[in-house]
Amino acid sequence: MNQTKKTKLLLYIGIPVIVLWIIFRFGLYALKSDGFSGLSILLPVLLIGFILFALCTSAFFAAWVYQDCKRRGEDPILCAIIVFAATPFIGLLLYFLRRSEIKTGCPACGQRISVTANYCETCGTQRKKEDTTIMKNQTTHHLTVLIAGMISMVLMLVCLTGFLVSAATGTGFNTNPASNERVWNLGTIRMNSNTYLNHIWKLDFRSASEGFVEEQTMTITDADTQRLYADISCGTIPDGDTLVLWLVQEDTAKSIDVTNHSEPLEYPLNEFENGTIHVRLQINGVEHTVSEIYIQ
Repeated sequence: MNQTKKTKLLLYIGIPVIVLWIIFRFGLYALKSDGFSGLSILLPVLLIGFILFALCTSAFFAAWVYQDCKRRGEDPILCAIIVFAATPFIGLLLYFLRRSEIKTGCPACGQRISVTANYCETCGTQRKKEDTTIMKNQTTHHLTVLIAGMISMVLMLVCLTGFLVSAATGTGFNTNPASNERVWNLGTIRMNSNTYLNHIWKLDFRSASEGFVEEQTMTITDADTQRLYADISCGTIPDGDTLVLWLVQEDTAKSIDVTNHSEPLEYPLNEFENGTIHVRLQINGVEHTVSEIYIQ
């Protein structure tokens, strides 16, 4: 009885702690980066919904497995933890692969034997007919928990499908390099290095998906006198491909084609205001590019 109370207490405390930890991590992410800027609010909602419903699905199925193990005389805590930790799909598959029969005690020796056995395997005592009445109630137990788990699983799959469809189609993602919001890339980049030290942004990449945008937020302290310096060299430039430098601050957006710059670029910043500015490189097919950008 005490063990059951401890297990329930563990679940009641553990699940809220996990949920709060997920919310905390999303909040920390929003504070340390641009957060969810440039994303439709639906996307983080779908992602958080998927995670929460996945946890609920695992918890409900783990609770059902816990009760089922108790009926079969197995270790309910271990099985419940395995199902919860291994995701509901893998966990339930593992459980049903090793699920044992329901057993009852032999009236003569007390040894646990299958309820379908006619004789005790230990002492050979024949089971009475009335001992088999336990087989009459083999309907699925704790249906409420199972139904709740299935509903959570359906909602989890709905959230996951919505998120994947949005990601695949680009719906809800800001991909406009002239936007003051964060730009989200749906492609890939083969990077050598990307550092920002002592207010100098150094980017060295091999190749990237068409239109891929790398960005760095810099600070203008004196827009009237400061300039942006960009030393950029593109190693491989297929016909028609370009590398575009974007300077974006609020409603002001300037683009400069830096594909074939033989000399370092010096760009005056008097069109902008003091404060942060988004410096972006839009990669349109160029490869093996090395750049060093800073404001001085």
